[in-house]
Order: sequence, then C-alpha cells, then structure tokens
Amino acid sequence: MAARVEHGPEEDLLASTLGCVTTPTTFADVLASRVSKAPGDPLITFYDHASGERVELSAVTYANWVAKAAGLLSEECDLERGQRISVDLPPHWLGPVFLGAAWTVGLVVVLDDAGGADVDAVVCGPDSLERWAPRAAEIPVLACSLLPMGVRFRDGVPEGVRDVGIEVWSQPDAFTAWDPPTGDDAALVVDSGTLTQAALVETAAAGSLLTDGGRLLTVANPTSPSGLATFTEPLVRDGSVVLVASADPERLDATAEQERVTDRDQPARS
Repeated sequence: MAARVEHGPEEDLLASTLGCVTTPTTFADVLASRVSKAPGDPLITFYDHASGERVELSAVTYANWVAKAAGLLSEECDLERGQRISVDLPPHWLGPVFLGAAWTVGLVVVLDDAGGADVDAVVCGPDSLERWAPRAAEIPVLACSLLPMGVRFRDGVPEGVRDVGIEVWSQPDAFTAWDPPTGDDAALVVDSGTLTQAALVETAAAGSLLTDGGRLLTVANPTSPSGLATFTEPLVRDGSVVLVASADPERLDATAEQERVTDRDQPARS
C-alpha cells in the first residue's frame, strides 16, 4: 500500500497558525486547474519522425484520455489506491496518459527496473509485450499497440492480455475515484526512492526545463526516471511539451520552429 503521512491535531493547528495549506496538492488537482484555465490549449504534441505521425492533445482532450484510462485501470482491472503499476512504454503520448491515469486512481508508478517484478499491473507496448504476457494470468497486463489514434493490435494479443485499443474506448470521458488519493500518497518509485504526489508536483513546479507557460521540445521518454520531468514540468507550469519519437536530428530544428518551441532539453544543431 502507498505510504501516507498522517497529520495529528498539533500539526494541523500549526499549519493553520502559519497560514499553510494542510491538504497537499495532487495530480488530479493540477490537471483540473489546468483544464479550468485553458482547456483548449495544447498540452502534449507528439511526433514520430519515422512514421510521420503527429498527434496533439489539448488539456481537455488529455483529461478525457486520462479519465478513460483511469476507468480501465479501476473499473475493469479492479486496481485500487496504493497498488503498484509499471508503465513500460517507449516515448509516446500514451505514456503521460497512463501516468496521469495511475495517479488519478492513486496507484504508485514503478519506473524502469525499480522493483519492476513487484507490481500489481503493467502497461506495455509492442516491444515489451513478450516480456510481460506470461504474467497476464496473475496480474492485469494492458498492451498498447502504439498505432495512430490508439487503435488495437492488428494481429491481436496473447491470451489474458488486455488490448488497450479495444477496451479503453468504452470507458467514460469523466472519472471520479471512489477512494481519491491525497498529496501524501506515494506516486512514484524509482531507484533512488519514493515520491509522494505532493512532492512530485512540488518538484515539477521548481524545475528548470522550461519557462512558465513555455513550450518544451524533448526526445526523452516521459515514462523513464530521467524523462519524467519533460511531462510533469509543462503540466504544472502551464506549459506544453512537444515529444519527438524516433527523432531525426536533421529535422528537430524544423519541428521546433514549426511548433513555436521556447525551450529544449537538448541543444539545437549548430
């Protein structure tokens, strides 16, 4: 179960006296605020230079995808607050969707090999499906084809594996957790330790990858420990991210110019 810090009367009184907010910020709080302020503004723009695919998610479209994925995790897979999930995806717009869905439900995201064997569910892509399919008899294994528009696998998936491209579309565009997480709930497990939801938001707010309201170009994987901030910082700091997969170095500058990028997490070509 997720680690939570319980506040006693003395701590609550002290926080009130100091004018502090006693309820920590959660991912759901941040997303709701973002949608209320600028629902139609871009949040995630995804490019695949190899296939030519371009997908753009506004704040409200992203929130709808998060709700659908959260419903899939909670209602169809019976996952509950405090359980652990691995998001084993390459750079793709569905990575941030499932990160957000997990945190909305109150799941603890396990990145990389930080206890990857000790999880209650996994979201994987075509390249990692073979690794995870044998575990479908014991835990929910959700597979993403990573084809345009999030459609199903063309040739199906192994028995017991859930094809996200089939199951996600029947979920509603709104989701309310029956046992919503607080800021004190663990959000993330990496090799260096555990971050709560509040600490995750605080870290993103203090980050330096982009200016407030800026547009960040990145080739990093947002579901990796080193690339996570390329999604969380733009979300928390009212910015947006241009995520490029299979990046062609010769095309990055043109992509940056076309998307009116203000910040990059890798140097421009000279």
